Amino acid sequence: MIWIPITIAAAGLQVARNAAQRSVMGGAGPWGATLVRFLFGLPFAIVFAAIAFLVTKDPQAHLTMRFWLGAFAGAGLQMAATAALLVAMQRSSFALGTALQQSGLPFALIWGAVLFGDHISGLQWAGGLVATAGLAALSWPRGPVTMKRGAALAGLGAGAMFSLSANCFRQASLTFDPAHLAFSAFVTVMVVQAIQSVVLTAILLVRNPDAVVAVLAAWRKSLGAGFCGAAASGLWFTAMALSPVGPVRAVGVVEIPLAALAGRRLFAERLTLFQILAGVVTALGVIMAALG
Repeated sequence: MIWIPITIAAAGLQVARNAAQRSVMGGAGPWGATLVRFLFGLPFAIVFAAIAFLVTKDPQAHLTMRFWLGAFAGAGLQMAATAALLVAMQRSSFALGTALQQSGLPFALIWGAVLFGDHISGLQWAGGLVATAGLAALSWPRGPVTMKRGAALAGLGAGAMFSLSANCFRQASLTFDPAHLAFSAFVTVMVVQAIQSVVLTAILLVRNPDAVVAVLAAWRKSLGAGFCGAAASGLWFTAMALSPVGPVRAVGVVEIPLAALAGRRLFAERLTLFQILAGVVTALGVIMAALG
């Protein structure tokens, strides 16, 4: 059950990373803010992987075709999902954008069971559905919070792509060094972020060089986002190597109350009583998924 506190820690770091990314989105745009996560996270990912290598007894490397397929497919899906998430946050609110992203929870259960053969218990399926219902209610716009056109579609798309990329990363981590899952997870993060940094930087230099300039100009904020992103990814990958993605994603819904607190403190956002009650329902689903 160690994957549960690991997941909670990853969720907290992810909220911090999302807040830092959003703060640089104005000048860099969604793809520039997406680059922040990968480019400035790569140096930290290399350091984390090196530390994991040094503290691991007899580490092994299995660079098979399955590893590379999982890494490349997951990297591409995660880049698209991150940009979609930032658009959803920009067109609604920080907390609601995060809630919409969590719509990937049922997709995570389905992808894991159908495509990758994960065993999901009945209680975990039920918990996933309850959490999804709570998320749907939570993300419904009420009161002063409005959702601009495309926010819901961007958030749902982010959730679906994040869940599939997570399953790809799980397969890559399980392949690289099955005997040392934490080491394998942090190496996978390093490889994935290297792929994403090279690909996205090249694309932006051709299509929107101003976004790259804006990202580099905001390097102080970007370093914070990079550190939190690399640390969060390493913990997410470790948790997903220890457990199927669906239950991990369910427990990761703890990110929502953390995002609500961050949105209130950093961006002066408020949630209604209805949304708070919906959050309680979501928490019930999380508990069911964890106990399953």
